[in-house]
Amino acid sequence: MRVVVCIGGSVLAPELDPRRVEGHAEVIEGLAAEGCSVGAVVGGGGVARDYIHTARDLGANEVQLDQIGIDVTRINARLLVAALGADADPKVAHDYEDAGGAIRRGDVSVMGGVMPGQTTDAVAAALAEYVGADLLVYATSVDGVYSADPGTDADAEKYDRLTPADLVDVIAPMSRGAGASAPVDLLAAKLIERSGMRTIVLDGTDPGRIGAAVRRGDHGGTDVVPAGDDDDPTDWAEG
Repeated sequence: MRVVVCIGGSVLAPELDPRRVEGHAEVIEGLAAEGCSVGAVVGGGGVARDYIHTARDLGANEVQLDQIGIDVTRINARLLVAALGADADPKVAHDYEDAGGAIRRGDVSVMGGVMPGQTTDAVAAALAEYVGADLLVYATSVDGVYSADPGTDADAEKYDRLTPADLVDVIAPMSRGAGASAPVDLLAAKLIERSGMRTIVLDGTDPGRIGAAVRRGDHGGTDVVPAGDDDDPTDWAEG
């Protein structure tokens, strides 16, 4: 089974706690030991936002701000590489060719951001499409996809299952609303729709949920399943 896991920066490193990073690394190591080919994409989280806000106050333009965010994601990615040790390609991949090559060699490849204007959500979706992944997992700080931001709307409805087209329809209004929040951004949703990628959005603050989702499809989040695709990955049947 080939899987890409996108770990939000606010999930992996809300503060510099080596035990949290090690917990996520252990899950990835376990999946790799069981025969999964794994690519990981790491976000910037609150640290990236702090740097970006400060740089904006200093007069940086939007491309410069994006580059700062990319730098932070790659620092977070280096933390995960350090925790993975020999299981990972020792360098953070800067493009899809490098990441794909490492995955095909049997190494765990870890990426951060790639280019200005593209979030790590989109990087993960593009990497999953590039390597022909069987599953894409978004480990976020919320427990799935909602009809609105559950942090500000008490009536927000959680979706247990969506098609990729449904996901785009749900995310699009959130992307336009001032201050709105979505667990996956619109470009990522459109890439998932284009590729027909089987996707799970879950609460990754407990890294064990990532392992359970990949091994058995067992999670409390949202399944994004292409229309007409009712077959679970073979590994789930075997688990």
